[in-house]
Amino acid sequence: MLGVTQASVSLYLKSDGRAADPLQSLGVSQEDADLYASLLAEDLKKNPVYAVSTLYSLWSDILGRGVMCRGHRSLHPELSQCDVCIKVFGSRETPTGDAIAHVAEAVRIVEGSPEFVGIMPQVSVNIAFAPEGASSVQEIVAVPGRIVKVGGRARSFMRPEYGASTHVANVLLALMFHDRSIRASMNVRYDQKMRRTLRRMKVHPLLLGEADVKSDLEMISSLREALNRATSPVEAVIDPGAPGLEPGVYLFAHDAVEVVRLGLKVARAYLAEL
Repeated sequence: MLGVTQASVSLYLKSDGRAADPLQSLGVSQEDADLYASLLAEDLKKNPVYAVSTLYSLWSDILGRGVMCRGHRSLHPELSQCDVCIKVFGSRETPTGDAIAHVAEAVRIVEGSPEFVGIMPQVSVNIAFAPEGASSVQEIVAVPGRIVKVGGRARSFMRPEYGASTHVANVLLALMFHDRSIRASMNVRYDQKMRRTLRRMKVHPLLLGEADVKSDLEMISSLREALNRATSPVEAVIDPGAPGLEPGVYLFAHDAVEVVRLGLKVARAYLAEL
């Protein structure tokens, strides 16, 4: 997948971490570099296009926060007054900025919860929110690079933006077609303990058939077919997974803050479940 030789891999493994030195000299910490590499590796295995999108989002965030400015200016002192990257890639006020702020607030709630990590899946978490009139992935606000586990807490390394999710956004769009009151979605882990938790909370999930889910695209197709047959409101969807695809639960609500509050309720109930 990387397109390198075995000798290159051997050289890297013998470098004792020095491969990250150039990034550290530009202001990217070892912890952040390891996390970014893990996110890219996950997306590369899943879909190379996802990895390209994640890489772009990571670099845009690094540049927009001015992380690399000091290192860049040390190499080129004539750029001492330069703030181009911050202006181009940093936060910008837009007519639709309220949707981004709304998802950012939802992310802060998740990051402040010590219980939430208990229901985070290996593929990490994303929160997707559809502003009024949204009908495509590019109009859905989500978290680039997803929300990940760091030091026993959930953490997002990048600000929400439009078009930052493909899979969770497509799940949300499918639910919106079935129920226009749904505007937000979030994914969490799934196992038998989670199934008991949802049953005890009287959350009635739509369970997809295992034979129908072999890839992301097939999962979305199976979801649409199942929704067409549904006769009652859908509060959650269970994706049973497949070889190479982790099972998961998708929670839904009217907005992003509401969906994360539901997620925190589920997390507390999950931890209390025997």
